[in-house]
Amino acid sequence: MPKKGESPRSRDVRQARLHMVRDIADRQGGVVSRDQLRTAGITPDELESHLRGHRWCPVHSQSIAVHTGPWPDAGRLWAAVFEAGDRGCLDGASALIAGGLEHYTEDVIRVSVPRGVLTRHAVGVEIRQTRRLEPDDLAPSGIPRTRPEVAGVRAGLWARSDKQATLLLTMTAQQGLTTADRLGAQVMRVKRDRRRIILTGVIADLVGGVRSLGEHEFARMCRLRRLPEPTRQALRRGPRGQWYLDVCWEPWGVVVEIDGIHHEWAANVVADALRHNAIALDRAVVLRLPLLGLRLAPDEFFAQITAALVARGCPLDVAS
Repeated sequence: MPKKGESPRSRDVRQARLHMVRDIADRQGGVVSRDQLRTAGITPDELESHLRGHRWCPVHSQSIAVHTGPWPDAGRLWAAVFEAGDRGCLDGASALIAGGLEHYTEDVIRVSVPRGVLTRHAVGVEIRQTRRLEPDDLAPSGIPRTRPEVAGVRAGLWARSDKQATLLLTMTAQQGLTTADRLGAQVMRVKRDRRRIILTGVIADLVGGVRSLGEHEFARMCRLRRLPEPTRQALRRGPRGQWYLDVCWEPWGVVVEIDGIHHEWAANVVADALRHNAIALDRAVVLRLPLLGLRLAPDEFFAQITAALVARGCPLDVAS
C-alpha cells in the first residue's frame, strides 16, 4: 500500500528496492544480510517499519528474514555465514550438509573465519578462527563453504568421537560428494592432530573399496581376529545384471553380506533375495550380518564366520 503523500515515482522506486530484496532472499532461503539491505537502498527507517509491522523478523544480529514463517535450513545456514562477516564460510559437517550430505544433522552450525577476524556470538552458531583456511579451500559457487573434501576431513577432525569421524568420512565418499582420493590428499595437509592416524586409516580403507561404515568396522575386526583379508565389493554378474558382494573369501567360497538400514527398504527386498540365491547357487556360503549385530554381538557373528571358513578348508594360520 502506498504511503500517505508518497509520489508515484517514489512508490515505484520503493517497490523496485523491495523486489530486489526478495530476489536476493529467494536465493538465500528467505534471509538477507543487513549489508545487502543497505546495498539495495533500504533505509534504517524502512527496515524498522518492516520489523515493527512483523513483515520481516531478525534472525541474528546481522541477518533479516523477509518473511515471518518458519526458516528453512538454507536460510539458517546463510544467516550463520552472515553472522561471521564477509570472510566467513560454513565448514566441517555444516559445509557438507550445505553441499548435499543427506541423513545427517548437526545441532550447531559451524562457521570458520581466518585467524584474527573478530567473531560474534549467536545462538546455534559456532564461529571459530582457523589457520587452515586458504582461498582454494572454498567451493566455487553457492553459499560460502569449504569444498567437500576439505569439509569432510575437518568434520572428522572436529567430530565428537572416532566413530562419528568415521561415519562422516564414509558418508561423504559414499554419497558421492567427493572421492576417497581427494579426501586422502586433504588429510595429508594435516600435520598435527590426535585423530590424523585414524582418519588416514579410514580413508585408506575407502580407497580400497569400503562403501559403508559397517564394512570399515568389519575390516578392522577381521584384522583384530587375525582372519584372512577378504575381498571387498567384489563384482558379480548374472542374468539380471551385476552386483557387488560386501566382503568375500573367494578361495573358500564364504560371503558375508553386511545389512545396513538400506536393506530394510521395500525396494531392496526382491533384489537382495535374488542376489542371495544367485550366490548360493554358485555354491558359496552366504552369511548375513546386520549392522546392529556388528555393534552389539560381534564375537558371536565372527565365531560363525570363523566356523564357516574352517568348514570350507581355511587354515586358521593363513592370516598369521
